[in-house]
Amino acid sequence: MAFSGSDAGGFRWEGFDSGAPSQQKPPKPKKPRKQIKSPAARVLTNIAVTLAAGFLYFYFELPALNLQSPDFYTFALLLCAVYCGCAVFTSGFRGQGAGEYFKFVKKQCRVPFFLAIGLVALALIGTVAGSVIFRAKSYAALLPVEDGDFASEVDEISYDQIPMLDKFSAERLGDRKLGELSDMVSQFEVVDDYTQINYKGRPVRIATLMYADLIKWFTNRSDGLPAYLLIDMVTQNVELVRLEEGIKYTNVEHFGRNLYRHLRFNFPTYMFSNPVMEVNEEGTPYWICPRLVKTIGLFGGVDVKGAVLVNAISGECQYYEEVPPWVDNLYPAGLIVQQYDYYGMYHNGFLNSIFGQRDVKVTTDDYNYIAMGDDVWVYTGVTSTGGDQSNIGFILTNQRTKESKFYSCAGATEHSAMASAQGQLQHLQYTATFPLLLNVGGQPTYFMAMKDKAQLVKQYAMVNVQQYQIVATGDTVAECEQGYLALLSQNGVVDGDAGLSGTETAEGAVAEIRSAVLDGNTVYFIRLAGSDMFYSISAVDQQLAVILNEGDRVTVTYRPGEGSILDGVEVALR
Repeated sequence: MAFSGSDAGGFRWEGFDSGAPSQQKPPKPKKPRKQIKSPAARVLTNIAVTLAAGFLYFYFELPALNLQSPDFYTFALLLCAVYCGCAVFTSGFRGQGAGEYFKFVKKQCRVPFFLAIGLVALALIGTVAGSVIFRAKSYAALLPVEDGDFASEVDEISYDQIPMLDKFSAERLGDRKLGELSDMVSQFEVVDDYTQINYKGRPVRIATLMYADLIKWFTNRSDGLPAYLLIDMVTQNVELVRLEEGIKYTNVEHFGRNLYRHLRFNFPTYMFSNPVMEVNEEGTPYWICPRLVKTIGLFGGVDVKGAVLVNAISGECQYYEEVPPWVDNLYPAGLIVQQYDYYGMYHNGFLNSIFGQRDVKVTTDDYNYIAMGDDVWVYTGVTSTGGDQSNIGFILTNQRTKESKFYSCAGATEHSAMASAQGQLQHLQYTATFPLLLNVGGQPTYFMAMKDKAQLVKQYAMVNVQQYQIVATGDTVAECEQGYLALLSQNGVVDGDAGLSGTETAEGAVAEIRSAVLDGNTVYFIRLAGSDMFYSISAVDQQLAVILNEGDRVTVTYRPGEGSILDGVEVALR
């Protein structure tokens, strides 16, 4: 029996010629797309669609309407493309050959086409005009740097001013504090952007809250965020500052209360750096939003020109070319480091940075903050481009004024000092925080907190910048400093009286002596007659404290501070 395709398993194979006449109907010809007949109506339709698309893009992406912003060119080119695509659709064009296509483009899309070409050309010319190859000296001049004397210009600070926490430790304390509050822990979370500021003479980190999820936002948004966190970097105390009226404008808000959107709609042409939270002396939270400008060519030479201050509660915003004195974070630390790298690389010209490399220097891998006076200064080391493990000095830059000082001091890099401190306590497997730069006994000194695996601060370390084999550790800052000054004296770096710098004395008869064993060491607490103050003296450092009796007349040298117990440096019989 002959095989027939029409009988194959009861299925009809499409396309198999069985000799039967085809039952398929011929496809209907497609109707050409109708064009909008009125030219004016076409133009208005194209413009309306382009504006609608542009508004949506602007609302979500928030580009600055500024020729110095790269995002503006993306926005403008997108609008040109939308207009041309819309014009193709409304004109009924069906693409009948390349000649007809280009004729259409010339007739219908002439303005957006040439606008796009002009923008691309402007961007290319502006990029070349701001190239570091041609403008190396201009880049080097972005950050004026003066030479300074560290010992005379950087004051020694007391124990109650030395920050003990790094950002990671502050985050853990902040999260723990919020977890203790039953009325907040289920509704809010802490934003992990902890900004360091000076508040009422104290180095603190400030953190805002955010809604735990979108549902919590819907249920709580009318009242706003009820508080912010202040973490004292010295005492490690965490304060939840509750507000009478909640914070309604943050960088994690939604819709019109989103800080970036609020800024863009109020200042559509301004370019901004990342906003940071600060509080004024009355405790009112503000967002500090540095205004960025390009000073070299069209896109080069990024710098700061004033800032917009946004009241985080009311949303009221105002631009200041000179910010109020309580503002600490005007110049971002990353921008300062970048500008110094320009200075270090190009102050002798572009070619020298590649070939001769005479006096070429760059910053080290990281930076930290130092509280001096009522300002916050950025600290970072400076090294040569050879990739060695030593610094040739370091810079301090005021984040509010951009005043910058270079201090020549050959020594170890920050990471070498961290490794040296960790080696001193390697049996405990502690890790060192990125160091602070302090003046201790007139010497540039790296100060680090030593943390265990649970990220809890257990000890402190001081490492001499110039001689990083001089390492002292202690359970308290006072103990650490006393050991460090003793090592400096033993190595002939300072004289024996350096440890008394910044101290005060008290004289009188011993009215009361108490003792306690702290971390394996006996500490004596001495109160003089007529005073409620106790002075703590370690028996390891001052053996005379062991044989003192009530009624003995003594002179106690101590470091001033707050509280009813002060750190004693030494005690002597009169």
